[in-house]
Amino acid sequence: MTFIPTPTVPAPDILRCAYMDIVVNDLAKSREFYVDILGLVVTEESDTEIYLRGFEEFIHHNLVLRVGPVAAVAAMAFRVRTPEDVDLAEAYYQQLGCRTERRREGFVKGVGDSVRVEDPLGFPYEFFFTVDHVERLSWRFDLHGPGALVRLDHFNQVTPDVGLGRKYLEDLGFRVTEDIQDSDGVTYAAWLRRKDTVHDTALTGGAGPRMHHIAFATHEKHNIIYICDKLGALRKSDLIERGPGRHGVSNAFYLYLRDPDGHRVEIYTQDYYTGDPDNPVVTWDVHDNQRRDWWGNPVVPSWYTDASLVLDLNGNPQPVLERDEPTEMAVTVGADGFSYTRQDDTVAGFKLGNTL
Repeated sequence: MTFIPTPTVPAPDILRCAYMDIVVNDLAKSREFYVDILGLVVTEESDTEIYLRGFEEFIHHNLVLRVGPVAAVAAMAFRVRTPEDVDLAEAYYQQLGCRTERRREGFVKGVGDSVRVEDPLGFPYEFFFTVDHVERLSWRFDLHGPGALVRLDHFNQVTPDVGLGRKYLEDLGFRVTEDIQDSDGVTYAAWLRRKDTVHDTALTGGAGPRMHHIAFATHEKHNIIYICDKLGALRKSDLIERGPGRHGVSNAFYLYLRDPDGHRVEIYTQDYYTGDPDNPVVTWDVHDNQRRDWWGNPVVPSWYTDASLVLDLNGNPQPVLERDEPTEMAVTVGADGFSYTRQDDTVAGFKLGNTL
């Protein structure tokens, strides 16, 4: 698809990314990773599924793990402002010509009336308002470990056409905070937000649709260092794919891990406020090695090539299409071991634009 029309019906008012529904092959191994190692809170569980959340969350869950034949992502779920916004989401995607499925009882435990869609990029999105409340554990410091994950921060999606996806998400009400481009105007990645942080989701250019990662926030850098130390002590440091480090994009401190099925999880902290209506867009030069790691450390090839499959509404993997435009891995200099340059009108490899 080279063009996505803008529906005439209003877009739903999206509040934030809320949870991801992930299929895993071995629930016990996944539980060890997400609960025993990372410390996510179990809301409820059975022999076939586990519902998890961060310590600051009051809705039922931020992550669903359920057993299935293909390790993949079944849904990237966003909470909307009102029950009527679920109606708007259904109408909006139907007008786009996308397949939709509505369940008044919800698709998972703890979530009520919801609509799932196969969006124009091939991703399984869900929109919901009604959700069970659970105890917010912000004040239960007796339960917080030194690596406590406090909330879901964002998703990251891999798509062949970032420019196309960017326009579609902007029409849906997302705002771009940062992007990566080259001098020819090719966009390699874009970060888009609904809540007042750097992003609720990001688009990374590559073969897709696939899920690059899900990110959980900690309060401080030392929480991430503790997770690294814990993994080392458990002789599980091979779960660390990349980091710890600091991103140029988002300014956040990061760590990338791979779960037992290869799903990528980012631990993330200390990005910045973006809520003003004239918040300037930060554009990074694709040839600047500080965009992905502020310290200039190389990016491992798997970070560019590996990602999780996503499912259609029947539970089948979506076909993966290759990117026609150049990929970051193919054109990157600096982060992949070569020199890099900065243009005269840039500061630290990036330039500020304006969203107005």
